[in-house]
Amino acid sequence: MSTAKTVLLIGGVDAHLERFAALGAKVILIQHPDKVTDFQTRTADVLVVVDYTEWDTVRPFAEAARAVYGVDAVVSLTEPGLNPAARLSDLFGLSDGHRYEVSRRMRDKWLMRRHLAEAGLPVPHAGLVSDRACLDAFGERAGYPFILKPVSTTAGFGLIRAEGPADLDRVWARVQELNGGRTDRGSTMFTVDGFLMESYIDGPEFSVEALSFAGRHVVVAVTEKLVDEAHFAELGHAVPARLADADRERLTGAVEAFLTAMGVTDGPSHTEIRLSGRGPVVIESHNRLGGDHIVELVEAAYGIDMIAYGAAWPLGLVEPLAGAPAARAGAAMRAVLRGPGTVTAVSGVEDVAARPDVLAAQVSVKPGDTVRPLRDNWDRLGSVVVRAADTDSAVELCEQLTRSGIRIDVEPVPQPAAQAAAEPVAA
Repeated sequence: MSTAKTVLLIGGVDAHLERFAALGAKVILIQHPDKVTDFQTRTADVLVVVDYTEWDTVRPFAEAARAVYGVDAVVSLTEPGLNPAARLSDLFGLSDGHRYEVSRRMRDKWLMRRHLAEAGLPVPHAGLVSDRACLDAFGERAGYPFILKPVSTTAGFGLIRAEGPADLDRVWARVQELNGGRTDRGSTMFTVDGFLMESYIDGPEFSVEALSFAGRHVVVAVTEKLVDEAHFAELGHAVPARLADADRERLTGAVEAFLTAMGVTDGPSHTEIRLSGRGPVVIESHNRLGGDHIVELVEAAYGIDMIAYGAAWPLGLVEPLAGAPAARAGAAMRAVLRGPGTVTAVSGVEDVAARPDVLAAQVSVKPGDTVRPLRDNWDRLGSVVVRAADTDSAVELCEQLTRSGIRIDVEPVPQPAAQAAAEPVAA
């Protein structure tokens, strides 16, 4: 009789399935039709292809799989699968019955803000968008600039910055354009189901990567983020973050308090936070692994495979980390960027990827593709990920390779001479 653990895995990428397979677990994979790969088809013990974001669709398939195969844990390590996995875990009696409640308020930014305020943790001014008039009222109360964001999408999609009262007609038009629709770039698995207004949070931005073990939170890494106030695209990440010890302790302490207040007890988390003028303030958080190659950066710098922990812990197949690991190297990711126009040539990617200090190098464009003005993560053209002796060296190498190692020629968009002089096309 087999003693292998059985996991019901909701969504995810090949690397998630790969880690469960390496543990010898039987994997029942419920995957979205748009996300199935050849590797998943070959590797999963059972593959069910349905839109798992629809509860009435996924529930009967999950119940049937449990009845036939038995299930020791329901897991998802990807954003759209978090809520259905939590809901199924509660339904099957595999959690304390509150996992869906916790997951839902982690994904819903308005619920998160309300819960944190009730717990006495620092939050910016916030409110739900209801009509055009509420924008004026919020600006008067919270000041300018302020930020509007969909309550439950990801990767910077739909974020809007309101600069002042004269900007609110444009902001309202954009809200009306996006609200009620699906995300139209990257993953289309998210619905824009309302907007949140928040006062602007100043200060440098970081993310904190943690693993929780039965309510004990272990910060694995603090990630330094490269952002630009002119748009909402993340331009890069680096670990370990270059921080004074006191600032690192303030950030990690704030995140540990946040996770406890939110009710997170187990598994990976990725929390975006700013070290503002009034102290650390959480921007948003996710009860999953960080994207954008952050797990690769963490493993390169710290030797901790967070995907493996995310797979093994819910099955009881790994011991908890005793404490925060020590960094043994530096690692960085930088986005490949070019000015708007039409791609005419792409070269150098294979040479960069072949370097021993490069962990990954890729571009998503080819000749003939359109490069749009940089607005969010979906407008980036690719990325390079490197490992080096320390963070400074990793950042320097990564920036050099994205500038000159990878070549993307772009024929610029024609624009008036005055605008062209004021806004030169990036090299």
